[in-house]
Amino acid sequence: MAISSARESLSLALNNRFLPNLEYLLQGSILDTAVEHLMHRLKGLCDNVDTSPERFHDLEVCMSLRQPTSPQPLLLRVRRALGQDAPFQMRYLGQPEVDMRRPTLVRSCMDCACTNGILDFLTEMGFRLEFEYIAKGYMFRKGRMKITVSKLIKIVPGKQQDMANEPISQSYIVELSVVAPTGQENVGEEMRVFAEQLKPLVQLEKIDYKRLGNLP
Repeated sequence: MAISSARESLSLALNNRFLPNLEYLLQGSILDTAVEHLMHRLKGLCDNVDTSPERFHDLEVCMSLRQPTSPQPLLLRVRRALGQDAPFQMRYLGQPEVDMRRPTLVRSCMDCACTNGILDFLTEMGFRLEFEYIAKGYMFRKGRMKITVSKLIKIVPGKQQDMANEPISQSYIVELSVVAPTGQENVGEEMRVFAEQLKPLVQLEKIDYKRLGNLP
């Protein structure tokens, strides 16, 4: 009964857009052979000039739940830091809005810290595993902007997570993002100006996943 109630409450909140924050996002990729040049550029542009960028090595799991009232499944992402005693992080990302008048992609989002039993709880609610991967890389900050340079690593069945060493591609994913309350449209222009400073090393764009036929 409690599981059913939690599932209904979550669906109600998402369907009625009870989410105060939006994520503004630009994405791109850069070949392994050129990533060091990008790292030097970011060290010169970002706030943490005197220190090394923050490293991360995380497992990300995407769980989905079919909804009777919507053709789109509800997707939740759970991320945890590997090799660290840190809380799990759960994230909901809404359907991206691609508006030609805006310089960035925009989507609703919700983040919260969780205990290590969150995946079991989601499974009990009826969620199923969609995909999982390991993200390893660096995070920079410039004011309220966050820039990540990530290598995505495939998890090999039958191997321990720290032995999963098969990169999905020979490139790094570069993301520039800001999470801000609804109504702060000037965020996108700040991000566009910063993205221009990373050219021609990397072209950060708003990617229309619906047009590509992929999940957001």
